[in-house]
Amino acid sequence: MPAILDTALMHPRDQITLVISRVYGMGLTTTSGGNISVIDDEGNIWITPSGIDKGSLRPEDIMCVKADGSISGKHKPSSEFPFHRAIYKIRPDIKAVIHAHSPALVSFSIVRDIPNTNIIYQAKKVCGEIGYAPYELPGSEALGAKIAIEFEKGFSAIIMENHGTVVGGSDLSDAFQRFETLEFCARTQIYGSQVGKPHFLSDEEIAEHDELMQDDFEELETVNYPSLEREKRFEICKIVKRACQHGLMKSSYGTVSARWQGNDFLITPNGVPRWDLKPDDVVQIKDGKKEPGKVPSLTARLHQEIYKKHPNVNSIILTQSPYLMAFATTGVDINVRTIPESWIFLKDMMQLRFGAQINGSEEVVNNISREKPAVLIKNECVVVVGDKLLQTFDYLEVAEFSAKSIVMSSSIGTMVPINDEQTEELRKAFLQ
Repeated sequence: MPAILDTALMHPRDQITLVISRVYGMGLTTTSGGNISVIDDEGNIWITPSGIDKGSLRPEDIMCVKADGSISGKHKPSSEFPFHRAIYKIRPDIKAVIHAHSPALVSFSIVRDIPNTNIIYQAKKVCGEIGYAPYELPGSEALGAKIAIEFEKGFSAIIMENHGTVVGGSDLSDAFQRFETLEFCARTQIYGSQVGKPHFLSDEEIAEHDELMQDDFEELETVNYPSLEREKRFEICKIVKRACQHGLMKSSYGTVSARWQGNDFLITPNGVPRWDLKPDDVVQIKDGKKEPGKVPSLTARLHQEIYKKHPNVNSIILTQSPYLMAFATTGVDINVRTIPESWIFLKDMMQLRFGAQINGSEEVVNNISREKPAVLIKNECVVVVGDKLLQTFDYLEVAEFSAKSIVMSSSIGTMVPINDEQTEELRKAFLQ
C-alpha cells in the first residue's frame, strides 16, 4: 500500500513545502541545492522554484508546469525540471520525485559507487535496487535522458555521478522514505568503515527474517480509551517526531512503546511512516491482544516479553540511529566509557546476533534491564528501555552521542576510556 502523508488531501504545493522543510532541516540539502516535484492527476507538475531559499519556502513559492507546458507561479521552475519531466514520462507509476545533495550520497557519487542497502534489514525493501546515471550537465536534456534510462530499467532510486541522488515514489511520502533510507544506508556504511569493516546481510538472511517477523496477535473484542491511555498515545507521537527530527529514527523504521497498566501497553504500528504518526495510529495491546483493525510493530512480541520480565521498565524504544548502527553493522564493540554520563546511564552495551529480537526472544529480554538499558542487534537496531519515555529517549541520545564521539575520534587518535578505578568512583558517587 502506498505511504500516505498525514493529510491525504494535502495540495501538492503543501506536500512539497512540508517535505523540503524536513530535508533541509535534517541537513540533507543546501539552501540552493536539491528539488522536489509532484505530478497531479491532470498531468501538472508541481516543483520547487529555482534560486529560492530551501530553508524558508512557502506554498506560494511552489511552481506549476501544466500539462500543456504553460507555467504558473511567481518564480522560475527548478533548473532540473527536465529530468523530473523525463521520469514522469517514462514511469507513469511514479508520482513524486526528490533530488538532493546529501553529503553521504554525494560521497558515493564522487567515488563512483552505490550504497549497499543490505547493510540494514529493511532497506532493500524500501529502496529497491539502486541505479547509476553517468554525469551530464545539470539541467540539460541529456541528463534527463540518462536518468530516464535508469528509471526505465525499473530503478526508483539512482546515484547521479558527481552530483547526488534522485528517487521517485508512488507519492511524496513514499519517495521521502526511499530517499531517507538510502541516505541512512550511505551514512551507516561510511561511519562503519571508520571503525571496522561493514557486514552486509544476504538476500536469504533478509527473506528468512521476513518469514519469522509476523503479527500473530488476536484482536480485542472491545476497546476502551481512558484518559491515561490517550495521554500516552500523544506522548508516543511526540517522542517519535522528536526522534525523527534529531536523526534518531526515520520514516521506514522505528518502534516506541509505553506501558499503560499492568502488562498492557501502547505501541507504534507497522507500515505507518514515522514522520507522519498520529495518536489514532498507535496500537493498544491489552491482555495479549491487539486493537482491532490495526497491525502493531512486528517487534511487539519482544516489547510484551520485556514488560513481563521487567516490571520496572515502562517504556521501550527500538530504532536505527546512524552512529550506533556503525557498530551494529561491523560487530565492533562499543565502549561507552567515553564520558561519565555515558557510563552512568548505559554501563556497557552488549551486541546480539541478527534476528535476536524476533518473537520476544529471551536473548534480548535476559540481556537488557533498567541497570543495563541498551543492547545492539547486529544489522538491525538498538533497543533501549527506561522508566518514562523521555528518560528512555535520553538514554538513546546518550548512546548515539557516545557512538558518534568514538567514530569522530577514530581519525585523530585512539580512544582512551575511563578506567576501572574511575568507573568504581562513579559507581560509589552516583549509583549507590
